[in-house]
Amino acid sequence: MKVGTDGILLGAWANVSENAQILDIGTGTGLLALMMAQRSPLSNIDAVEIDDDAYGQARENIENSPWGDRINIFHTPIQDFANSCSKQYDLIISNPPFFEKASKSSQKSRNLARHSDSLSQTDILQIASQLLKPTGHLAVIYPTDLADNFLNKAKGFHLFCDRKVNVKPTPKTIIKRILLELSSTLSSTQRQTQEAILIVEERKHIYTKEYINLVQDFYLNLSVVSTPRPLNN
Repeated sequence: MKVGTDGILLGAWANVSENAQILDIGTGTGLLALMMAQRSPLSNIDAVEIDDDAYGQARENIENSPWGDRINIFHTPIQDFANSCSKQYDLIISNPPFFEKASKSSQKSRNLARHSDSLSQTDILQIASQLLKPTGHLAVIYPTDLADNFLNKAKGFHLFCDRKVNVKPTPKTIIKRILLELSSTLSSTQRQTQEAILIVEERKHIYTKEYINLVQDFYLNLSVVSTPRPLNN
C-alpha cells in the first residue's frame, strides 16, 4: 500500500499530547503509528491491522524504526481487539476505508484498505465510545459527504466535533477531504467547533506554505517547488 496524502495529513494534524496512550485502527503499513511515535516521544501506541500482508509490512516497518519499543502491533479485527481490550486511550486515530457499495478489485488487501465492509463508521464510533478516556479524542479523515454522515452518527454515541479542517487540493477545486477531531467532553450545544481550510497545492507540485509547515517533518524533501517524496513507511 502506498503512502497517501490522507494519512500524512491526519498523522501530522491530529492533536496528541507528549505522554499519550494511542490506538491506531487499521494501521495499514504502520504509517500513522510511526508518525504518532515520532511526534510524541513518550507515548505508547497500539496498532491494529486485519490484513495479512499489511500487518507483515507494518511489523517490518515498526521493527526497523527508532520507535519499535513503543509500538505494539496486533493482527486481528479491531472489533475483536476492542472486545478484549482492558485499557483506555487518550487518542484513537484512523484513516478508515470509505468506499461503500462500489466495484471492487480482485485484490483482497486492496478491498480491505479501501472498502468499509470490515470497518464501518458505526464500528469506529462504537469502538471510540468504548475505549476512549473521558477526556480522549478521536481523529479521522473522510471525503466531504461521508464526513457529514459521520458527524451525524457520532451524536448518537455522544461524540461531538472539536476541530474540523476542510482540505482542498488547489484554491479552485472543491473540498475533497475533511479532517475531524471528536470528543465527548462537551455536548454540541456547549462547544464551538474550530474550523479551518487547508489548501495543499497552489498549482501542480507547487505546495502551499501551510501544507509544508504541517507535514514537512515527515518527508525527506519538501519545498514549495518540489514534489514531496515520503519516507518509506
